[in-house]
Amino acid sequence: MEFEFMSADTVLPPCMPLPAAMLRLPISSTAKVMYARLLNTTLTAGIEDSNGILFVRFPIMELAAALSRSPVTVKRSLKELEDIGLILRVRRGVGEPNRIYTLLPKGGLP
Repeated sequence: MEFEFMSADTVLPPCMPLPAAMLRLPISSTAKVMYARLLNTTLTAGIEDSNGILFVRFPIMELAAALSRSPVTVKRSLKELEDIGLILRVRRGVGEPNRIYTLLPKGGLP
């Protein structure tokens, strides 16, 4: 891989959004990176539900591959994000991936 220095007119490669306040939250680094990935996927390829709210379908194995983490780590990080209120998982039928809603707290993050 080649690298270059940045200048004032450097065009950045594609990036994922990570709200700066996420850095202060008491969750793992994996959960923070996962949130950025889910938020990016929601913004770029989200599916609208019947209420016009965006969600993503990201099976555990695909999310594990995307983050280079084990399925157990992915499940733990999803639980962290759900417990702190940054995502909402809606369970579907057997064998179907959950709907994952990426939430944005009103007024920014705590």
